[in-house]
Amino acid sequence: MAAKRDRRPSDAKGRFDYSGLDRIFHEKARLGILTSLATHADGLLFAELKALCALTDGNLSRHLQALSEAGLVQLWKGQRGKRPQTLCRLTAEGRQRFLDYIQELERVIGDAVRARKASPRKSQSSEEGWAPA
Repeated sequence: MAAKRDRRPSDAKGRFDYSGLDRIFHEKARLGILTSLATHADGLLFAELKALCALTDGNLSRHLQALSEAGLVQLWKGQRGKRPQTLCRLTAEGRQRFLDYIQELERVIGDAVRARKASPRKSQSSEEGWAPA
């Protein structure tokens, strides 16, 4: 997927608001869950997802519940032998929203890299009229 170029002037109002950073994704555990599911199109079993994300049963359950309620993840119940299993998958909406979120993160990184290249670090103490607070 080609990245959208941000065509707003660098000094435009709201230029750095990053409104595409959806809070449902912007939590460390959920970011790991969604990335894991995005890289496994057929889904992952609960135990596999738990291991990949280094989460407890309770933490993973709670985050999956929130993601499911938001329509981002589907949970499928079944059995393998006599053991209950839960299969976790991204919904089509979840995959698209996650890709949009990643695109916004790429914009944040691009802005930070451009700023670093454009302005080599100077000591603030050398600025006339300024002193550390």
